[in-house]
Amino acid sequence: MDIKVLRATELWQQAGAFSVRINGMGRQHHISLRQEFDEHDGPDTKYIVLLDEEYPVATCRFYELNCDMVMLGRVVVLPEYRGNGLGRLTINEAQKWIVELGYSRIILESRENKVAFYEKMGYIADYSQKIHGDTFDCIRMEKEL
Repeated sequence: MDIKVLRATELWQQAGAFSVRINGMGRQHHISLRQEFDEHDGPDTKYIVLLDEEYPVATCRFYELNCDMVMLGRVVVLPEYRGNGLGRLTINEAQKWIVELGYSRIILESRENKVAFYEKMGYIADYSQKIHGDTFDCIRMEKEL
């Protein structure tokens, strides 16, 4: 694998993020486009995209909640690329960008079966903040940078 990291600021790069989300989550978990793409996929949203050569294979997004905090989410690695550390790389790259932009806290909503993954990356679970979604139940997690 020859992985390249993109801060997807152009439309064609963002299309790579959307492609990964459709193929890595939408098709696998039968999530409709209307459910997957929401009001947070807007002009101020930031996307990280990992490319294997020129093929998008992993992504995440983040957006501002307030002047010091962002929401990180839609972390997806294509099924055939999972287990190679690309989820961790995607999040680490997003965290670098978040710090550069001057934010000091990250909030995310983790699927229950992924909480341990995020805990290894320094996120703290708040089990009192359980979110019951259409497809998954999630736990709110937070990290100070």
